[in-house]
Amino acid sequence: MKHLATLYKKELLENVLPFWTSNSRDEQHGGFFTCLDRYGKVFDTDKFMWLQGREVWMFSMLYDKVDQNPLWKEMALHGATFMEKYGRDEQGNWYFSTTQEGQPLIQPYNIFSDCFAAMGFGALYKIDPKPEYHAIAKDTFENILHRRKNPKGHYTKNVPGTRNLKNFALPMILCNLSLELEHILGSEKVNEFIPEVLEEVMHVFYLEGKGLILENVLEDGSFSDSFEGRLLNPGHAIEAMWFIMDLSVRLNDMTLANKAMEIGLRMLEFGWDHQYGGIFYFMDVHNKPPQQLEWDQKLWWVHMETLVFLAKGWQLTGSEACKNWFEKVHAYTWKHFKDAEHPEWFGYLNRQGEPLLQLKGGKWKGCFHVPRALYQVWQTLEKAPAFSYLEA
Repeated sequence: MKHLATLYKKELLENVLPFWTSNSRDEQHGGFFTCLDRYGKVFDTDKFMWLQGREVWMFSMLYDKVDQNPLWKEMALHGATFMEKYGRDEQGNWYFSTTQEGQPLIQPYNIFSDCFAAMGFGALYKIDPKPEYHAIAKDTFENILHRRKNPKGHYTKNVPGTRNLKNFALPMILCNLSLELEHILGSEKVNEFIPEVLEEVMHVFYLEGKGLILENVLEDGSFSDSFEGRLLNPGHAIEAMWFIMDLSVRLNDMTLANKAMEIGLRMLEFGWDHQYGGIFYFMDVHNKPPQQLEWDQKLWWVHMETLVFLAKGWQLTGSEACKNWFEKVHAYTWKHFKDAEHPEWFGYLNRQGEPLLQLKGGKWKGCFHVPRALYQVWQTLEKAPAFSYLEA
């Protein structure tokens, strides 16, 4: 696996990161462009706060953990300055999007803008410990906790009381975010918080008998036999399982690590397209027709996060299934998502594995999943197998 660690490291440092440092920075108004075509040319100038926060986090994290490259710190500060100036409403909620100049476009309905703002400023505080960065990260996290039972607030379209569902995405993100912000929140607060998110992720959304993670459940945790209640998002669940593995290391809990590995493998086996290869975007737990028309597309982030999960599962537990699946998913991902002619990776494939769009970034794809996964796999595979460093 050492040769693969080198491959992922080289791809990160020599291909993907230079694409973003060369093309995403808005020198005129600040912040980052994310709507970049195959060649890195800007095709739309709107700015999306969750992607701004992700890019701030990415370059802060790399500066902290890989190399104190002045360009990386400069990139992080460049994005943070724009966010600090234009990103929030008067109540401290982060907008979904702004114009190039920073005028708000879409109201702060999406709590994930807040999640990645907190994550970005938390990482920035590590490399530039200014009190205002600490305050932004802490206040934003507290606001997330305040909003999490009703994330969209008055922006929700649902009629209250008819079918009150809760979604897997927020507790999944909080598994990772709590660790990312431990230096801000303090270990005691994180220790109090972890059991709650573990309960949600590993029990409430887990469908016993099927061994699968549901995307939505009713507020009391029960199953909803509806389009939303039957929905599976294999990529979300698999990504969450490597977050859980990281928590298992912190908790020194091998039982938890093995459970996360089993769930992730089950989601992967269920979500794999045995005809064309790759992982389906959406599925129905009862194999009924999904309502999402894009259900059979193959998305970059799903495959990148699966590689991280499999690398961690193999390194942590010695699972041969993780190793074998890693080789299979690696082969598919590098063949179909990597652009052999130009930097960065394609994001959207049809079921047959052909690029649907030539873009390298947009409203949903930014400087995050590809570089984060390359970093995580590089770091994980570079370690010697450590199959017994956790105790059951």
